[in-house]
Amino acid sequence: MTKHTSKIAVMALAAGIGFSSCTKKFDDINTNPDKATSASSEWLATNILTSVTSGDISFNNNFRQPYTLGKYIGWTEKVSDYQYNKMVRVDFGRLLVLRDVAPMIKNAATAELKNTFDGFGHFIRAWQFFQTTMQVGDIPYSAAIQGSTGVIQAKYDTQKEVFKGILRELDQADSLLTNAANFSGDFIYGGKADKWRRLANSFQLYVLINLSKKTSDAELDVINKFKTVAARPLMRDYNDNFAVTYTASAGYAYPWSNTAAQLNSFLDYPVLSGYLLDPMKASADKRLFYMAEPSPAQLSAGMSASDYNAYLGIDPADELGAIVTSKTNGKTCAVNKRYEALYNAEPVGLLNYWDIQFILAEATVRGWISGTDAQTYYANGIKSHMNFLVAHTPDSYAHGMVMDDAYINAFPASVALSGTVDNQIKQIITQKYIAGFFQNSDFNAWYENRRTGYPIFTLNANTNLNTPASAFPLRWMYPQKELDYNAKNVTKALADQYNGNDDPGSAMWLLK
Repeated sequence: MTKHTSKIAVMALAAGIGFSSCTKKFDDINTNPDKATSASSEWLATNILTSVTSGDISFNNNFRQPYTLGKYIGWTEKVSDYQYNKMVRVDFGRLLVLRDVAPMIKNAATAELKNTFDGFGHFIRAWQFFQTTMQVGDIPYSAAIQGSTGVIQAKYDTQKEVFKGILRELDQADSLLTNAANFSGDFIYGGKADKWRRLANSFQLYVLINLSKKTSDAELDVINKFKTVAARPLMRDYNDNFAVTYTASAGYAYPWSNTAAQLNSFLDYPVLSGYLLDPMKASADKRLFYMAEPSPAQLSAGMSASDYNAYLGIDPADELGAIVTSKTNGKTCAVNKRYEALYNAEPVGLLNYWDIQFILAEATVRGWISGTDAQTYYANGIKSHMNFLVAHTPDSYAHGMVMDDAYINAFPASVALSGTVDNQIKQIITQKYIAGFFQNSDFNAWYENRRTGYPIFTLNANTNLNTPASAFPLRWMYPQKELDYNAKNVTKALADQYNGNDDPGSAMWLLK
């Protein structure tokens, strides 16, 4: 291998979109005859799944970042970029794991397992490309992860083409996973192909609802596509959540916990926002008591921990000094102690059953589907999240306000959908937002706000770190390594989308 070729190989890996091939001579010299030359499909599936799930859910300080951007919490240690809307450069590192998809399929022991791993691989590809394009817009897709064929500077596809590819891959996943063989190496669903098929179809509904501004595009045909996918097998309850469960061992405990297995030195810094607490206070929603600790000042004033008025939310857009002062005076709320004290506080879902029920409710309100009323889906989502909290929270952490079956079944009627289409969508997104606390760590709540405008976040020009301070950002910036090693293609993508400016305030195709 020449010095120049070696440098290009490193550059391609750094860019996160390909991997290099080496000469036969180099391979012969560096091959260990006593070591296996290929990995099993099952091992590769585990590696892929680890990267996409537990590897993508950060711990301690970094765990809170999506919830800071989503305005669930304020951070009192120092000025937090995400709290005050400063967007950074991302990287395309999540695409690297897709290199394992092709060998996983190739190494399958039987034809039936090859179909299963192929379907699983299409879902994984769709998931990773979706998360990447949602951050920046146009990305490498058709030419990505092809370093072994000599493609080390991948061209960018338009965001529309990327979405078309994602939808195709999810259709392929549905087809391949129908009557597919179960497989080993899966710590999420125990290798049950039917659950992966349900997840692929449920995820496709999430992709399609994110195309709600593109219903007039005849080529995409979003509404009819949604109807087709909604008729397929979907998640059935929260046991089908695409979620990671946790154990009492280092590196495998709940991301925010502070236990013998895992220390967390950031427990004192988050304070809960009014965007999360106020809707629950207004509707006498007992989930409040499962998520929050009461305000010390309100307790000192004689209120009970079971009193809704004992819970005070801050506005994350306020100046940090004002928030810190409120906290010092005891007029803020911390996260519920269970998130700290329990190594297995709750599974963290990347996509959950209740999310899909809220998506079906929104699609019904929009007139995309019919047959079941929107209130039914909406109620299913609320009740599912409530039952999930009860199942994973010891009663001692509910501040005397335990939710029983009668309460859970009756509650959705108290926040029933009403009014205009827009008001009903606002109600649906509000409930989805509540259910997303310390869930959906891939910035789902921020994406929903970006798409629908709900919840309505305060724009404070005095604290907003976006430029201009009079507007919220809409995207992250492209990776520095792409600018360094794939400049021609990323420069063209910027010119095609954003007049050549890598501006967080510019709207990507999806939002127009």
